[in-house]
Amino acid sequence: MDAESVLADFPLGGELPVRRLGFGTGGLVGPGYWGPRHGDPQHSVALLRHAVERGVTLIDTADNYGPDVAEELVARALHPYPAGLVIATKGGVVRTGPDRWHIAGRPEQLRAMCEASLRRLRVDTLDLYQLHRLDPDVPMADQLGALLDLQREGKIRHIGLDSIDAAELTRAREIAPIASVQNRYNLLDRAAEDVLELCEKQGIAFLPWFPLGNGALTGAAGAALTAVAARHGATTGQISLAWLLHHSPVLLPTPGTGSPAHLDENLAAGRIALTEGDLGELEAWEALA
Repeated sequence: MDAESVLADFPLGGELPVRRLGFGTGGLVGPGYWGPRHGDPQHSVALLRHAVERGVTLIDTADNYGPDVAEELVARALHPYPAGLVIATKGGVVRTGPDRWHIAGRPEQLRAMCEASLRRLRVDTLDLYQLHRLDPDVPMADQLGALLDLQREGKIRHIGLDSIDAAELTRAREIAPIASVQNRYNLLDRAAEDVLELCEKQGIAFLPWFPLGNGALTGAAGAALTAVAARHGATTGQISLAWLLHHSPVLLPTPGTGSPAHLDENLAAGRIALTEGDLGELEAWEALA
């Protein structure tokens, strides 16, 4: 697959074209997704603007990043949003401290969270609203029903799901149109392969979280990955992102960072054309890892 094919736009929800390498805002908040990462918010504002200037058309955020911090930064940096920029956010989780979070999927909670995101992001309609976690104490039909009501009211354009299995995705699609899935997935963690295959069959976007293995795929990451990176004059992180782009046309990685240089490095992965030999080495290494 050549670089042009790898970077071809993906039609999110069948009608919103986005570049397949996006930008995630989890890196703009502090440890444990609590508070801001940078003392001066202008650093994050500049980083978001730099991402869009570099051609990013998909920004992935969530109401509980901060909480509220990431969404407010997105609006401060990018509103009024340029044509073609898609903002995805998430609701259904409440944070009460660093790494402390609670699932909140009652219909009235989801409505309140969605409407709060609308205000913070300064929009009338959210391009993509993702249920951050299914609430085991609330029927799926009630949770998705709340999002369908919001969609009918014009407050949500497309509905997505986070951290689900293939059976749950199949059930969800019987209740509501699902435009995206966001599961943990990377070269070393492919437990959601069956979910990815279902997304491919249905044309559903798959936004892999921890696309770099939460740092495990950067630096000294294994002989095969290091060898492929050396042949391409690339970092192991770039090869890991390039592998995702080659592995499936529905994979839309949105790696996050707080560094402009790292952002540029990540985006450059889209220009790497892996060979069949490269892919074979990486697949064999993954199988043995």
